[in-house]
Amino acid sequence: MTNSAEPLDQPAFIEVGTGDSARRIAVRARAGRAPGLFWLGGFNSDMKGTKALALDSWATEHGRACVRFDYSGHGESGGRFVDGTIGRWLQDSVAVFRQACRGPQVVVGSSMGGWMALLLAREITKEATDASLAGLVLIAPAPDFTEELMWKGFSREIRREIESNGVWLRPSEYGAPYPITRALIEEGRNHLLLERAIEVGCPVHILQGAQDPDVPWQHALALAHRLPAEDVVLTMIQDGDHRLSRPQDIARILAAVAEMG
Repeated sequence: MTNSAEPLDQPAFIEVGTGDSARRIAVRARAGRAPGLFWLGGFNSDMKGTKALALDSWATEHGRACVRFDYSGHGESGGRFVDGTIGRWLQDSVAVFRQACRGPQVVVGSSMGGWMALLLAREITKEATDASLAGLVLIAPAPDFTEELMWKGFSREIRREIESNGVWLRPSEYGAPYPITRALIEEGRNHLLLERAIEVGCPVHILQGAQDPDVPWQHALALAHRLPAEDVVLTMIQDGDHRLSRPQDIARILAAVAEMG
């Protein structure tokens, strides 16, 4: 989409979905050599966050291709956040991967993006694509979070509100409260991974903060146990939080990306 090493000020857009579910997905793609980098952000975050920009800057410095995008209802993409589900955001991810990526890719997924990366790995085996996986770098990955980290931890009152009203506004220390919908919880059950072995067909490096209040380190350990024993590295950062956006955290993430090729 661009050959420039300058900041990508304006995104390109691709159309995903049909009819009432059609939406425009904002994409920033930097041309460069392989393996390219493919960024999958977290729940209620966008492609202009600290880690995403650091990845793009590293790609520029090293002449690597890099693709970032916003899920529907996030950032500069169309659609409403309240309409989002894991399946809908997976559809966005697969569409961007297939349209914007060529050759081997290191997929970097943060929080919900870690779940998306694992689901993407499964989806792209179902149909031929011009891009393939060189490796996964998962930052505080949150597979199955709608069930394991949300629904199972909600009080009876919150569950009742979601079931009766279809939505609950969850307070956030990162900004305004955001909606947790019944559709998000129920549709998420179609994509649960931690109940069985997970085959991704490429090396995986997980980086997890031991002080993460949103995705406990035990969750990362459970994921590691579901992945093949070979080619899986789990780095536990003792004083790390959920964001893992400090300079030393960014350095670890970029080192993990560099090790993938």
